[in-house]
Amino acid sequence: MPFWPSPISTTDVARSGLRLGWPEAHDGQVWWVEDRPDEGGRTTIMRRAADGTHQELLRAPWSARTRVHEYGGRPYAVTPEGGVVFANLADQRLYLLGDEPIAITPVGDGSRYADLLVRDGQVWCVRERHHDDGKIARSVVSFPLTGGEAREWATGADFYACPALSPDGRHLAYICWNHPRMPWNGTELRVTRLADGASWTVQGGASESVLAPQWKDDGHLYLISDRSGWWNLYQIGIHGTSSRALCPAEEEFAWPPWHLGGLPYTMLGDGRLAVLHGRGDLRLGLLDPGTGQLTDLDVPYAGWEPALAADGMRLVGAGYGPAVATSIVRVDTMTGRAEGLKRDIEELPDTAYLPSPRSVEVTGRFGRHVHAFLYPPSNPAIDSPEAPPYVIFAHSGPTAHANTALDLEKALLTSRGIGVLDVDYGGSTGHGRAYRERLKGLWGVVDVEDMVAAAEWLAAEGLADPARIAVRGASAGGWTVMAACCRSGAFAGGVSYYGVSALGPLNAHTHDFESRYVEWLVGPEDLQVYAAREPLTLVDGVSCPMLLLQGLDDPIVPPGQSAAFAEALSERGVPCTYLAFEGEGHGFRRTETRAAALAAELAFYQQLFG
Repeated sequence: MPFWPSPISTTDVARSGLRLGWPEAHDGQVWWVEDRPDEGGRTTIMRRAADGTHQELLRAPWSARTRVHEYGGRPYAVTPEGGVVFANLADQRLYLLGDEPIAITPVGDGSRYADLLVRDGQVWCVRERHHDDGKIARSVVSFPLTGGEAREWATGADFYACPALSPDGRHLAYICWNHPRMPWNGTELRVTRLADGASWTVQGGASESVLAPQWKDDGHLYLISDRSGWWNLYQIGIHGTSSRALCPAEEEFAWPPWHLGGLPYTMLGDGRLAVLHGRGDLRLGLLDPGTGQLTDLDVPYAGWEPALAADGMRLVGAGYGPAVATSIVRVDTMTGRAEGLKRDIEELPDTAYLPSPRSVEVTGRFGRHVHAFLYPPSNPAIDSPEAPPYVIFAHSGPTAHANTALDLEKALLTSRGIGVLDVDYGGSTGHGRAYRERLKGLWGVVDVEDMVAAAEWLAAEGLADPARIAVRGASAGGWTVMAACCRSGAFAGGVSYYGVSALGPLNAHTHDFESRYVEWLVGPEDLQVYAAREPLTLVDGVSCPMLLLQGLDDPIVPPGQSAAFAEALSERGVPCTYLAFEGEGHGFRRTETRAAALAAELAFYQQLFG
């Protein structure tokens, strides 16, 4: 089957995707970050002045990116005077922007910084220090904006996030947790009194995920907790008294905190909260914390990234839609007017070539309900009567989820006659804690069963040619791809981007943040259990062609994971292409890399489905 003719090229897709995000707002000005794919994938900082002019604040070769937890997060903060402090990718030091950036943290001490806050001439943040003996220590620290010795305010836990100062400056709130938990398993909200260093737990524990504290006033905090089974908003006194849910709902008001620095709600000038809520995509609404009344704003964006900022009665965020590129958006909450300030994709293809997703529910094994988004082929020049091929997407994480954001990688396929089904397999977020915990101890089982059920559903509904269904995923999704191809004959082929193939080597060589994640996903290290799950051990079950792509500078999934699986396939005579890219890490950022990877993937599907 030749591909349908499409105006969307691999180069178009590779040059798009500026990764706009982390907006801030102050005195009519707006800041955000965006990538430069044509400049080695570096990240710059942009500012929109009150008069509407745009200015790039960070010139090459500087790149604003923090490596705390390796996944990083918001890499900068705005001072009350409108200055900018940022983390530089190359040396991970903090700099104050001026005519030339000025370093304000020491050189060569192995420190990284995230969750930045500037107030009263001090920088407050999470510090991650890498010692020469390989040990890593994290703490909440402060130091002068002009540079100087850091003071530690919270130490002893394995991880910290979300430092927030009370309005009167007397108390510091923050989130902490310890191995082997991840922040979506269990965290504590703690408060430290700055006068004497006394600290206490306000809420949370081993089986409650508390996120994103913000101060309502000097004696009360807002927070997000999943104690009800859903990440909902609460108000609580600083000593853990008078806790109440602000808007109880079987919806999520947050995403999992893979990246530090995100705020899924923000306080407006009149005391109301701008919040994000929903299942899967998060909608934007206004919540009166006194009455609990929640009113959605009528804006042309179906979903929002969990990073909001307020400037009086106006707020800024990163909104998206199926036919609307992710954009930095400013919303006047008094009038409801939404103003797009910058788009992720400057020139959109003809919308007739963009797929229109619809939410579907697949019945999985044991009657489990599995959520997914269906993207049928979309090309105005073609009306084919035959059942098309499909690619089933497995998202990364695995504690993550699919959404309906415009994705030219999907349009690259659907405009050529290949449908896409983006699956929230068991373990995904956006559907409550019970859905997330389906995967506990069963990684490589539940996720694979749900992907196979999705393929069978496509065939049974007559939506796809059952002989032409492939599976594709990245990182944890790459594990699911490999495992599915090992354990099932439902797929004509598989594409894995920097996927996991062996658990023992992953435990030994991955980064600290996820170094004990496998204990929750699979269980304590047990060679028999590992052998029954990991693709490298089950490789004899693969009979379909595979394409494996890997960055050679990946600190999260070591390159040996894909290389070993490719070698094992080749030894068994299974068709396999392995592409490794110098200078790329966990997620490809350079235009040339992305174009080469997508071209290889298209060629793979042409051979597979032709």
